Amino acid sequence: MALQDHPMWRKPQHHHDLDESEEHVHWVELFYDLIHVVTIFLLGNYLSHHLTIEGFLVFTAVFIVVWYAWGELSIFNSIYISTDIWHRMIMSVMICTLMFMAASISSIQDQGWPFFALAFAANRFMLALLYLRARRTNCSSYEMSNEQIRNFSIFAVIYAISAFLPKPYNFWVFGVAMVVTQTVYLVPKISVIRHDRFRPRLNHMAERFALLTLIVLGEGFFKLVITLSDKGIYQVSADVLVNFTFGGISMFVMCWIYFDFVGNGRVKDNSPSTLLKWWFAHLILMLCGVMVGVALVAEVKVGFMQSFDIGYDALGCFGLAGYIAMLWVLQRVVEHRVATDYGRSDVRIFGIVVAVICFFIVPHVPSIVANLIWFTALLSQIVIPVTRAIKALR
Repeated sequence: MALQDHPMWRKPQHHHDLDESEEHVHWVELFYDLIHVVTIFLLGNYLSHHLTIEGFLVFTAVFIVVWYAWGELSIFNSIYISTDIWHRMIMSVMICTLMFMAASISSIQDQGWPFFALAFAANRFMLALLYLRARRTNCSSYEMSNEQIRNFSIFAVIYAISAFLPKPYNFWVFGVAMVVTQTVYLVPKISVIRHDRFRPRLNHMAERFALLTLIVLGEGFFKLVITLSDKGIYQVSADVLVNFTFGGISMFVMCWIYFDFVGNGRVKDNSPSTLLKWWFAHLILMLCGVMVGVALVAEVKVGFMQSFDIGYDALGCFGLAGYIAMLWVLQRVVEHRVATDYGRSDVRIFGIVVAVICFFIVPHVPSIVANLIWFTALLSQIVIPVTRAIKALR
């Protein structure tokens, strides 16, 4: 292998220009994901300490921002094969921007805001720099890269300005900028999505989504274990330990239904509408996954005969309903799988309805009853398809 062909020296190349491109995630991307483990954990902690409508709105807004810091970089890495030394140096800076964002979350409504906004602005500048490097070596994608450089640079300046504005203008300016940047993707005539060159490696993006989903759902286990450890496993009663086990199994089943039905699934086609549904459905699915992970912390706070807090009730029930609904959407945009022949729309509707009904019942019944109803909604997503498959096999 010539030195210029070694991954450390190879210039960014569009995957369309290669006879063969590696579909698997590079180690640099995986390392970038590690920071999201910390960020999502801290976001969950924030939500646990702010179980109000305002707290939930702040949590949702910050989650979306963090998700886009991950998602738009993943798109770049899926369009361009870029692993050289300059790419790695830029990625190291982007990792540091996420570190600052994560450390700002606990105080994001006050003194932490300037650090968060400036870190996100720097993250956008670095992304613009990645597209600048790609533009220099990929003439055929010049126009698309140019638009991305312009967009990320302009909005990075706006995000940086919001760091110095007084409340509430700082939040409003930042929020409007975020909405505008994402709305642009929905307008085919002006969006970069109109370019043929703005087409990611679908298998690569599917793997990226699957890995982040694992991280998001894995945080639920993390929160359960940390909460019980802080409380003292030797100090709790047997029924709390049963609830703790129930929480762990629930997170496992959520992983199970994702990977059996849609995980690592390639989208049916490259049309903008399909790609956008795939994109936004994963965003909402992961948001709901974090909600459920936070809600399950309540499992180690009550015994069988105690009732769950209304805040945890809302997170758990609506989080599960949203998760199943997005699973349903994703099934319709990814390529056909045998599992979907048995996990059809009626299964998803049943799970959603039971989860929503559970919200109204939970405050009035002991946790053991609430868990049985909620677990029925979740477990139905596996039990019914498996039962149908067994009948078909016979």
